[in-house]
Amino acid sequence: MTGRLLGLGLGPGDPELLTLKAVRLLRQAPVIAYPLSEGATSLARAIAAPHLPGGQVEIAIPLCMASERAPGQGAYDLAAPKIADALDSGRDVAVLCEGDPFFYGSFLQLFARLGHRYPTEVVPGVSSVMAAAARTGRPLSARGDRFCVLPATLPDEALRPAIAAAESVAILKLGRHFERVKALIADMGLTARASYAERIGQPGERVLPLAETDARAPYFALILLYKGGEPAILRALDEGNAR
Repeated sequence: MTGRLLGLGLGPGDPELLTLKAVRLLRQAPVIAYPLSEGATSLARAIAAPHLPGGQVEIAIPLCMASERAPGQGAYDLAAPKIADALDSGRDVAVLCEGDPFFYGSFLQLFARLGHRYPTEVVPGVSSVMAAAARTGRPLSARGDRFCVLPATLPDEALRPAIAAAESVAILKLGRHFERVKALIADMGLTARASYAERIGQPGERVLPLAETDARAPYFALILLYKGGEPAILRALDEGNAR
């Protein structure tokens, strides 16, 4: 009998946005694992902290947040055997994942290494996209609208046609790409239909029209853009931009 590998979605930052199931499994698991960025505390652990019972074994996964795949892959290569040892001993391991485990989630890396070897359960979480829409009071899509999620890391020649092809767009992972993406949206004449959200559910949360932002954005920031014709969504956008 081995333990279960549990991928727990924690939502974007607010500890109250965890599901009841995630909280139950989090409290029951004897071992927790979580990503730890260089020179920083773990956001995933901070989100889960109010629900931790104490006394759990903790496995931190130090990450290098580089655009190249190799540094991050090495961290998961090192963490996987530690998690496997705990699973082999019959203990469940809850892997804490910001947002949703299977939506740009770090849990994907451990799932690829361990999911075929151990019983695995994934608990979905509230994504930053959905949380940002709720906080901005900006509906994402309606009726026949096409909704597209794009990483800001894509070049302009990939972003432009993807934005043009959808009525509603979310652009994630802004960080150092923000100024370029903001300029692209302006060049397409869509700035007035775009909202900006930063660190949703976390300390320092900011929500404002894209036109009012400066030239910098953190990694945990996104743009919501609507260019469809649904009257209710357009009305909500106009009201939000007027506030």
